[in-house]
Amino acid sequence: MEGSITNREKRRYPRVFIDLPLEYQDMGDSCLHGAIVVNAGEGGFLIESIRGIPVGTELSITVLYPKGFTLVDFKAVAKIVWKKPYSKKDLKGDQCWGGYQYGLEVVQISDEDRWKLTSLIEGRFESEKNPPSQSHQL
Repeated sequence: MEGSITNREKRRYPRVFIDLPLEYQDMGDSCLHGAIVVNAGEGGFLIESIRGIPVGTELSITVLYPKGFTLVDFKAVAKIVWKKPYSKKDLKGDQCWGGYQYGLEVVQISDEDRWKLTSLIEGRFESEKNPPSQSHQL
């Protein structure tokens, strides 16, 4: 099985592909901006945004997702660890959207919101148990 070592997953947490809205703001900034979460894991996210943000920037993020007939969210602080230009093309091959993809690493999340994130990733949107309610710093 040649090349299997280089093709192994290097992340500590597995990723799931999702398509969810995300609101974010730079730490210390009052302006909200929007993005799309492309994939998620317990340790971070791949997002797409039209806004250029420097690597190393910490963001306060809110991920919105459906739970039954309502929209709920979880919040975290995440750091941009990588960035690359990104564009999508329409069926004719013309560029219809341009922006950036960002790799975000979760640096702070409450226990309750980590429970929500884990439940989302594992496909458990509803649970009989109540989430924990303490803060957790990574």
